[in-house]
Amino acid sequence: QVSPGLRTPLRPVWLCSTLGRHSVLFSTDTQLLSHWKAERVFHLYFYSGQQEQKQTAHLTIDTHSHHWEEATSEDPCSPGKRCSALEMTIRTKWEGATVSWNGTDSFF
Repeated sequence: QVSPGLRTPLRPVWLCSTLGRHSVLFSTDTQLLSHWKAERVFHLYFYSGQQEQKQTAHLTIDTHSHHWEEATSEDPCSPGKRCSALEMTIRTKWEGATVSWNGTDSFF
């Protein structure tokens, strides 16, 4: 039997399988679980445990970006460009969200 603490985590945690690799996306913001307004702009941390990842990646997710903002910064997932598998995974939960790697190279 699974303990209640594992069924209902205190912090938002998502276990991912991307390109056959297991990883963890998590947030320190508890409101992300219960308050829909917290999903406007928020931070996620990504850890894969893979050798190429030296430290936990800090990602900023914006679920309400506007088309006029995209014109100033080229979308890395626009047609003809390759998009990170992790970003595509994040967009299965938050469709259309923009993902900022905050200066970290997209290693996944």
